[in-house]
Amino acid sequence: MSLRTAYFTMEIGLQSDIPTFAGGLGMLAADLMRSAADMGVQAACMTLCWQYGYLHQELKADGTQTYQDISWKPTQHLKKRSERVTIRLEGRDITIGVWQKDILGERSTVPVFFLDTNLEENLPQDREITRNLYGGDGAMRIRQEAVLGIGGVRMLRALGYADIGTFHMNEGHAAFLTLELLRERNWHDEDVKRSCAFTTHTPVKAGHDVFGYELAYRIMGDLLPWHIRRIAGQEALSMTQLALSLSRYTCGVSRIHGAVSRAMFPGHSIDAITNGVHAVTWASPEIVAVLDSYCAGWKQDPSVLTHKCRDIPDRDMWEAHEAGKHRLISAVNKRTGSHLSPDCLTIGSARRVVSYKRPELLYTNLKRLTEVGRGKLQIIHAGNAHPSDAFGQDVIRRMIERSHELRDAVSIVYLPNYNPDLAKLLVQGVDVWLNTPMRLHEASGTSGMKACVNGTLNLSTLDGWWAEAYEMDPEAGWRIGPLASALDDNDTRIVDAEDLYTQLQYEVIPEYHYPDRERWIRRMKRSVGLVGYFSTHRCIREYVERAWPETCEAAPLAACADGAKCSVEMP
Repeated sequence: MSLRTAYFTMEIGLQSDIPTFAGGLGMLAADLMRSAADMGVQAACMTLCWQYGYLHQELKADGTQTYQDISWKPTQHLKKRSERVTIRLEGRDITIGVWQKDILGERSTVPVFFLDTNLEENLPQDREITRNLYGGDGAMRIRQEAVLGIGGVRMLRALGYADIGTFHMNEGHAAFLTLELLRERNWHDEDVKRSCAFTTHTPVKAGHDVFGYELAYRIMGDLLPWHIRRIAGQEALSMTQLALSLSRYTCGVSRIHGAVSRAMFPGHSIDAITNGVHAVTWASPEIVAVLDSYCAGWKQDPSVLTHKCRDIPDRDMWEAHEAGKHRLISAVNKRTGSHLSPDCLTIGSARRVVSYKRPELLYTNLKRLTEVGRGKLQIIHAGNAHPSDAFGQDVIRRMIERSHELRDAVSIVYLPNYNPDLAKLLVQGVDVWLNTPMRLHEASGTSGMKACVNGTLNLSTLDGWWAEAYEMDPEAGWRIGPLASALDDNDTRIVDAEDLYTQLQYEVIPEYHYPDRERWIRRMKRSVGLVGYFSTHRCIREYVERAWPETCEAAPLAACADGAKCSVEMP
């Protein structure tokens, strides 16, 4: 069998009850594969079958975060395949099995393959390799990434895929696949390079996997080629450096992130393909119905939303949003015993809790927030901190403490166990999506795009995707602070916090509470219009054109409703 693109990713977020994801990286992988299936691109996805996923978060009343393993049974969601391959690590053979789940799209089917070492023929310590996503120490990470990269290539061969045009690495976790390709191709770097593409997602050096060579040789032995230091770094084995060295095409995930990546890794050509979302997946049923009525062909070609969304009657737009909002408020009140009101301006903010995302920015000045929001504002938070991240856990605890301090002025709820189902509930129901990352630290961000699909307005610092979106249409939301800042982190936080309060006080709150809401609804429709560009359909087209050139000669891509090729030009 031939396959034009094999997409390798450490995580994928297909659905909440298949917990093989941690955050945006996995959500993006799933959305890209959905669009590939919709557009008829011959692709397959390779990932790992995490026995216990990432984590199940529970929150105590005081904000203390606890964790439990996520219990799920692959047999209930995936099809078990009979194929087996082996990989030799630490001097012993480890058997790898595989599961399959098909993504059924408008034009084709994209199989997702889940590699599994939890097999009876393996030793107990080897069965643990696919136990927890991002669990364990550096040695475990090497084992996991070797299974994904080297084991993944071998499994594709065992599955019958002899002809693969492009091996695409979604982050550096998959870079060991290049070593297996080197072995297949008699150690010819250029032959491997012609077959590989790489997307980097991390603008922070600490987020790139680096392993000492002593540890790497102890685990991988002869799997490491003689010239590994030349292609992966002289002092230590950098997975990003390995991917960069052996890829014909590399990109970041927004224009800003592309520039940041070029500065981080000088000497490498790094393009930018800004992320998107699979609009149909994240839109509420009511929004889908409205878009079906007034934006014909949007499911096949999301770019039609850029202009056609303006034709949606105000009443229909507002009623669709209100349905999602009532559903959210009802669910939150039931889960938490809160008394949120569907008539109150509701801000949502949900993401992985890490320092650069500055989740506490809104609470920099409690007196100011009280003055601005008393009786006019309610806030819903969600997000997980990694079990080893003491800072993130402290942030959640402090945010919950502040919700208690402010309860007489502003209603604040923190929802536990953030997952795709909860994400859908939030982006479909809140009025405003708040995002406050430190500039040059948010590679792209996709949660705000999912909010856009539902007419939710973004209020964000100008980083990642929002810098591009705000430039396209400043009426689709609001910005916090300038495009870039020469201030230090502390001063930037103070300036941004004050601008956030000012935007809320003089722009967001008055506009929402204005009697006829005409201007607000106009913004909502323009927000939906942004998805005309920020969709994974556009991403896939750009990948096909730049990163997967062989795919251009495959089956024709999805057409619009009238049969014309999809247009994804910048609005």
